[in-house]
Amino acid sequence: MALLSTKLPWDLAQPRWAAILNPILGIPLLDGNQISNVTLTASTPLVINHLLQRMPQGWFLTDNTANAVIWRAAALNDLTITLESSANTTISFWIY
Repeated sequence: MALLSTKLPWDLAQPRWAAILNPILGIPLLDGNQISNVTLTASTPLVINHLLQRMPQGWFLTDNTANAVIWRAAALNDLTITLESSANTTISFWIY
């Protein structure tokens, strides 16, 4: 990645900043929501509003309070994600 010169004129710096920052800001993983403290009951699917207002590209656990396997129990859609667990647990996850 090219570094910006400290002596670059402002009219040239502004387009260079966009060229450097826009690819980073466009990373899908950065455009997500942290959903915290979701209580899952073993073998019971739970539908959760993910608040993205669009189709998610993925999700991953950020915290799990029990020795439990967590999986997506239904197809993703633009409003919700359905998760299920192998044991009672409280989780947090990032959805993007």
